Amino acid sequence: MTLTPAPSTPVLSTPAPSTPVLSVDSLVEAVLAGEHGPLPSELVATSVFWLHHGTRLAGGDTTYLNQYVLVRLGGSFGGCAFEAGEIDASVCRDFSGTPLDALLREAPRPLRIAALDAYLSETRPHRVAGEAGDAEAVTLPAGTPEVRAAARDAAVAGLLDIEKGAKIGLIGVVNPLVAAIRERGGEPLPCDFNLRATQWGDPVTDDMHEVLERAEAVVATGMTLSNGSFDTVLARCRARGIPLIVYAQTGSAVARAFLGSGVTALSAEPFPFSQFSAEETALYRYRAVGGA
Repeated sequence: MTLTPAPSTPVLSTPAPSTPVLSVDSLVEAVLAGEHGPLPSELVATSVFWLHHGTRLAGGDTTYLNQYVLVRLGGSFGGCAFEAGEIDASVCRDFSGTPLDALLREAPRPLRIAALDAYLSETRPHRVAGEAGDAEAVTLPAGTPEVRAAARDAAVAGLLDIEKGAKIGLIGVVNPLVAAIRERGGEPLPCDFNLRATQWGDPVTDDMHEVLERAEAVVATGMTLSNGSFDTVLARCRARGIPLIVYAQTGSAVARAFLGSGVTALSAEPFPFSQFSAEETALYRYRAVGGA
């Protein structure tokens, strides 16, 4: 099968990395060695933020509880969602003002991902990639949570052009994407560690490996970076030669580093995420040259 941008929604290309990035750990080592910009030992994470919020959209019957840790580095933020209980608000006191290399080496995994995201966002901001033509900037309109969420999900779904009957693994269930896959003729294979059913009652498995073996293409959330499953998803999609699309608030610049090394396309939403603002914000859509 093929997975290409919908004809009515152009998505611009970004060059494949000269050296394939094979894992998150190898990316961290390259960053620590100064291969992606300034040495992290020369930089300081000015601020660390811990955010916890709940959301129930109008007409819904589910309250979503989300936790994020954010790192401020210069003019950029890096973000990572995490599971309840992984870290607490003490990270703000313990890690604000810490040299960036220490965060990348020693911090709890969600904070490591946020620090890595901040570094890669600072060395190559998404807005600069958009101005250079390496990404397509999509403006999310000002308005209510429902209006902004619908616009965000439509932007992500715009990366999908699915052949009828294609099996699409969805690692991290977002109900509008389940609907978008079906609307385009695909068969969603939903997988999530926290949900047992979609909005329409479809069973949701927690067996990622079974989904990765059956899928003809995979759509994964940036949360896979936080829980450590990203490398597994990446390696299996690469080995099978199937497309991998990532939609990321968590680690949007981290996922971008894998374009052309297994990641086929990316919807990157840097902070402030759509749910934290009622004003216009931007997300950025990327597509790798040559695909997976």
